[in-house]
Amino acid sequence: MRCPKCGSLEDKVIDSRLSKDGASIRRRRECLACETRYTTYEEIERIELRAIKRDGRHEPFDRHKLLGSILKACEKRPISMEQMQQCVEEIIQELESSQHREVPTKLIGAKVMEKLHALDPVAYVRYASVYRQFQEIGDFIEEIQSLERRSARSTAQPDLFRA
Repeated sequence: MRCPKCGSLEDKVIDSRLSKDGASIRRRRECLACETRYTTYEEIERIELRAIKRDGRHEPFDRHKLLGSILKACEKRPISMEQMQQCVEEIIQELESSQHREVPTKLIGAKVMEKLHALDPVAYVRYASVYRQFQEIGDFIEEIQSLERRSARSTAQPDLFRA
């Protein structure tokens, strides 16, 4: 690791700890030449996903775009940043485990809607309105009614597998 102050490649690790719930390792280092201390992070290198847009364009998958869309949908809702980041992480893990390196944005959107449906109904409808390109108020009403039907059906069914 090159020292950020003097550029030397000689350093020693002073301290190592797990970071981000074990997803990375934080290391404190000290340059042997100038004694400057600095922090580095080590993460598992993930296979790069590519998103296939509606118009057929391909672009690198951007986790920040995904988080941004979820943040917008959850704005002013009682949902913590940790919950939103957990949704993003779960979606990315699901996409990576599918063995496909090119993923249609339609599939990404469907996964986001699935997570938001379980998290918050208002955030779900907000996201659905953009994802499904609602054009009029009737589209909102239909989506809310279908959401109510799904919720009523799931509450009427008994819990078969309680922990």
